[in-house]
Amino acid sequence: MDQFTINLLFVGASFALYIGIAIWARAGSTSEFYAAGRGIHPVTNGMATAADWMSAASFISMAGLIAFTGYDNSTFLMGWTGGYVLLALLLAPYLRKFGKYTVSEFIGDRFYSPTARLVAVISLLVASLTYVIGQMTGVGVAFGRFLEVSNTAGLLIGACVVFAYAVFGGMKGVTYTQVAQYVVLIMAYTIPAVFISLQLTGNPIPGLGLFGTEVESGLPLLQKLDQIVAELGFNEYTAHHGDTFNMVLFTLSLMIGTAGLPHVIMRFFTVPRVADARWSAGWALVFIALLYLTAPAVGAMARLNITEQFWPNGTSGEAVSVETIESDPAYDWMATWQQTGLLGWEDKNGDGRIQYYNDASPAMQERAATEGWEGNELTNFNRDILVLANPEIANLPGWVIGLVAAGGLAAALSTAAGLLLAISSAVSHDLIKGQLNPSISEKGELLSARIAMAVAIAVATYLGLNPPGFAAQTVALAFGLAAASIFPALMMGIFTKVNNKGAVAGMLAGLIVTLIYIFLHKGWFFIPDTNSFTDADPLLGTIKSTSFGAVGAMINFAVAFTVSKMTAPIPQEIEELVESVRVPRGAGAAQDH
Repeated sequence: MDQFTINLLFVGASFALYIGIAIWARAGSTSEFYAAGRGIHPVTNGMATAADWMSAASFISMAGLIAFTGYDNSTFLMGWTGGYVLLALLLAPYLRKFGKYTVSEFIGDRFYSPTARLVAVISLLVASLTYVIGQMTGVGVAFGRFLEVSNTAGLLIGACVVFAYAVFGGMKGVTYTQVAQYVVLIMAYTIPAVFISLQLTGNPIPGLGLFGTEVESGLPLLQKLDQIVAELGFNEYTAHHGDTFNMVLFTLSLMIGTAGLPHVIMRFFTVPRVADARWSAGWALVFIALLYLTAPAVGAMARLNITEQFWPNGTSGEAVSVETIESDPAYDWMATWQQTGLLGWEDKNGDGRIQYYNDASPAMQERAATEGWEGNELTNFNRDILVLANPEIANLPGWVIGLVAAGGLAAALSTAAGLLLAISSAVSHDLIKGQLNPSISEKGELLSARIAMAVAIAVATYLGLNPPGFAAQTVALAFGLAAASIFPALMMGIFTKVNNKGAVAGMLAGLIVTLIYIFLHKGWFFIPDTNSFTDADPLLGTIKSTSFGAVGAMINFAVAFTVSKMTAPIPQEIEELVESVRVPRGAGAAQDH
C-alpha cells in the first residue's frame, strides 16, 4: 500500500470518528452549546482541555522553533506551561463559582457595565481570531503534505471538517470530539519520538534520550548536536544567545496570555462543581505534560537528523549530492515536501552538491570563498514542517507517518473548534442576547450561535491564507493581545475592587497600545506587501511585538487602578459579589445563574 493511501486511511478514519461523535453529542439547547450542560466529568474535561490547549502551535510548530533556535526558544514551553498553572490556581475555580457561560459575561456582570462586556467581546474576538489563524495555518501545512494538495486546498478541507462537527455539536460535541483528538494527537506525537529516540540513543523514553548518549558517535546527544551545528556556523544549540530581558518578557507575556485565553477558560464552565474545575485543571496538566516533556527531545533529535542528512561528513565539506537526493530512498521525503512549496533547495554553484550552512557566519563566509560556495543551498525549510516530516526523515514505517498526519490535524482542529466556539458564544450570547436583543428566544440564540460560528470559520479560513508568520509566532501575537486586555480584567474582577470605568479604560488602553505596537513593529502600517512579516527595529528598547503583551498588561493595570481611584467606588452589592466569589467554599456545588 502506498504512503498516500495510508495517510488517507488514517486521516479519513479520524475525521469520521470526530463527525460521528458530533452527531451523537449534538447540542439541543444553549446550555449544551455553551457549557455542555455542565455535566462533563473532570477527567474527561481535563483531556478535552489538553486537546483544546495543545494546538497546531504545540504539535506542529513548537518543536520546529526549538529545533532551529535551541535553548532560547524554550520560552514557548516555559511560558505556556507556567501560564496554565497560573490559570488553574488563580482564575478557573473562581470563574466557575461565578457560574456564567462566557468570559465576557463575567466581566460585564462583575463590572456592572454593558460597555465592559462589549469591550471584553471585542478583545476576545481580536485575540481569538489571531489565534485561530495559527491553527488554520497548521491545517494547511498538514493537509498540503499528506493529501498532496496545495496549502490553500488543505485549509479549505480543514475548514469544512471543523464546520461539520463544531457548528452542530457546540461545546457538548466539541468536548467529546476533543477527547478523541487528544488520544490521536498524543499517540501521533509520542510514538515517532520513541522510535527516533531508540534509533539515536537506544533509550525508548525521548526525554531521557535527550540527555543520553548518541549511539553512533558515543558522545552525549546534546554535545554532538552543539558540535555539528557550530561546525556549520550556527549558534550552539544549548547556549543562550538572545536578549535576556526580551526572553523574560516574552515568557511572561505567554504566561499571562495563557491565563486570559477565553477558549480555555470556557472549559471550566462545563463541569458540575467548583471542585471539579480544580480537578479538571490538575488532570489537564498531566495530559499536557506528556507532550511538553517530549517536545524538546523531538526538536533536538530532528535537528540532528536533518543536519547530518545534509552534511553527512561534518567538516570534510562532503555535502549531500543532488544525485543522491534524487536516487536514495532516504531522501524521498524531500521530493514530497518540495511539492508543498515549504521545502526547497538549489545548486547555486553547480558543483552537484547541496551545501547547508549559515552563510551569515564570518567563519563560514571565509570558508565558502575558499571552497567556491555561493551560499546556503537549502533555500527554504519552513519550520512548521519539522514534526510532520520527522518520521519520514528518520525513515520510520508508513503507518507512523499516517498517524502523525492524523495527529497534526487533530491538534489544529481541536483548538480551532474551541476558539471558534468562544467566538460564536461571544457574538450570540454576549453581543446579540446581552446587547442587541435581550428577549431573543433560546432557539433563536442557538441559531445565531451556529451562524456566528459559520461566519467565524469563513473569516478564519480567509485570514489563514495569509498568516503573519509561523504557526507558533502567530499564536504568540494572540497571547500578547489576551495578556494585555482580558487577563488584567479577570484578575481585577476577582481580587480587587476596581470599578467599571477603570476596567473599561484599562482594557481599551492595553488592547489599543498593544495592537499599535504590533502593527508598527511588524511594519504593517507602511509596507504594502501584506506577506512581509519581517520585524522592524523595536520601538521600545529591545521589546519585540510578541513580547509586548506583558507591557500592555502593565498599562492595563495602571490605567484601571488610576481611573478607578479617580471615580466612584463600586456599589455595595458588587463588593459583596466579589467577596462571595473569593470565599473558599469551592468544594461544594457552584451556584448557577
